[in-house]
Amino acid sequence: MTADKEKRRAISREAARRRRRVESEVFGDLSRLLPLQPSVRAHLDKPSVIRLTLSYIRTHTILKGRTGTKTEAGHAVKHAPVKEGGEDQPECDGEKEAEEVEASEESDMYLRILEGFLMVLSTEGDMIYLSDNVSKYMGLSQTELMGHNIFEFTHPCDHEEIRSNLRLTAEEVWRGAKRDFVMRVKSALTNRGRSANLKSATWKVLHCQGRAKVCISPSSVTCLLLTCQSLPLSHTLLSTHTFTSQHSMDMRFTYCDPRVTPLLGYGPEELLGRSIYDLCHTLDTSCLTKNHLNLCLKTQSVSGQYRMLVKGGGYVWVESHSAVIPSVRPSKSRPGAHQPLCILCVTYVLSGVEQPSLQLSLDQTVHRYLR
Repeated sequence: MTADKEKRRAISREAARRRRRVESEVFGDLSRLLPLQPSVRAHLDKPSVIRLTLSYIRTHTILKGRTGTKTEAGHAVKHAPVKEGGEDQPECDGEKEAEEVEASEESDMYLRILEGFLMVLSTEGDMIYLSDNVSKYMGLSQTELMGHNIFEFTHPCDHEEIRSNLRLTAEEVWRGAKRDFVMRVKSALTNRGRSANLKSATWKVLHCQGRAKVCISPSSVTCLLLTCQSLPLSHTLLSTHTFTSQHSMDMRFTYCDPRVTPLLGYGPEELLGRSIYDLCHTLDTSCLTKNHLNLCLKTQSVSGQYRMLVKGGGYVWVESHSAVIPSVRPSKSRPGAHQPLCILCVTYVLSGVEQPSLQLSLDQTVHRYLR
């Protein structure tokens, strides 16, 4: 009996070794099919291979299927190129390779100009694709993030807003509905730019903009194509068409750059104590309200484009990048230093004065500021 039992155990162990060997070969073959560097593939475990494989299959479906809004999809179907066989096929392949290299170089250039990264999200929140420069902003590599759910890396208080942006009606999908929101994500980068453990990660604020895309294929895929830009508020004043201002938490001016005078006509002293809402076009107050709410909850935000009233009449289109500055309390080294919580704004003037003869508010009248 003992000999039979040992024999069965030996057979079982051999079957298990064979099964593990076959499994390892399958995963090895699968990892070699992934479009990754050999050095990266060598460090992938089995769950990562499965996760990345599924992500690349979904990415392939989006790229190979006809993607776009209803109009774009119809145009793509109507004008789809016809493949032809024959002796000229190798030449076409060479042209295709040259086009792919050119497209890759163009994509790299766009990413450098963007100062952010690309992200493709499924309607369930799965990160189908991220551009490889994501590590510069989150301290995590492309392979560490692809296939995971966005909710694993975002602030719990932002989950409901993210879900609302992921909800897409059929009409929104076909229209290519736009999305513009701010969210906080985990960042493993230290202040010195080095990567740290994810357990000690901090929150980084990202401004996400994009639109819905639908893939017209047998297995239809709906996703959000987003550009994500970090908001450290490290902007430099690029030209005279930019001014800075400081506000209390209710958005009243406590300081304004003299650059505002040639742009909007107001002197810095005229704006002190006044609310930025007084200078906003009535139809754009919702844009400022959303920006204000983001600031109170997430400490950094981008307003989007809105109209700011000009002294004397008319308005200009502007965009404000804002951040909450922590309060500074008196200390032994600086006993007199006390700075309350405030908001710092960098405002970019994007247009000239439009409708200069039109006055939409008493705040635009000259006598409003006469002492």
